[in-house]
Amino acid sequence: LNAGMFPGGCPVSKLDLTTWKKVMAVNLDANLTLLRETHALLKHAPRQGRVVVVGSKNVPAPGPGAAAYSASKAALTQLTRVTALEWGKDNIRLNTIHPDAVFDTGIWTDEVLKARASHYNMSVEDYKTKNLLKVEITSSDVARLVVSLCGNCFAKTTAAQIPIDGGNDRVV
Repeated sequence: LNAGMFPGGCPVSKLDLTTWKKVMAVNLDANLTLLRETHALLKHAPRQGRVVVVGSKNVPAPGPGAAAYSASKAALTQLTRVTALEWGKDNIRLNTIHPDAVFDTGIWTDEVLKARASHYNMSVEDYKTKNLLKVEITSSDVARLVVSLCGNCFAKTTAAQIPIDGGNDRVV
């Protein structure tokens, strides 16, 4: 489950309500609608209903300039936890993954990547591997985690929050 957007960095003192509401509408409200509308179907799934929500590294470790995005993903994470409490009786599992920057997606244009690396005084390659394991996180890595969470290995796991970030020294 991932309806999401990141509008770009902006300090709270300059964050306008139009941007705030747009981010909340996409990152939180759209996911609420998806959850609500799929409950009846998931309840009747023959081998358990499963939902994996895409949170963000910004939930446990927000950064300056990302108030709307970070708050929306934190609210989505909390919504998922409450939903897990309510839907457990229906044999529906909900888990949240918290990826850090997944650079092989459309969000990360060359310009954005260069700007972020420059902000940290790093090369692009160093920025892509700025985690404890010094690895780049890819969309395939995220997809494999989602598949695993929906499989038998995690058949008895719900309401978990799992990072996929190579190890973040701000979270450890």
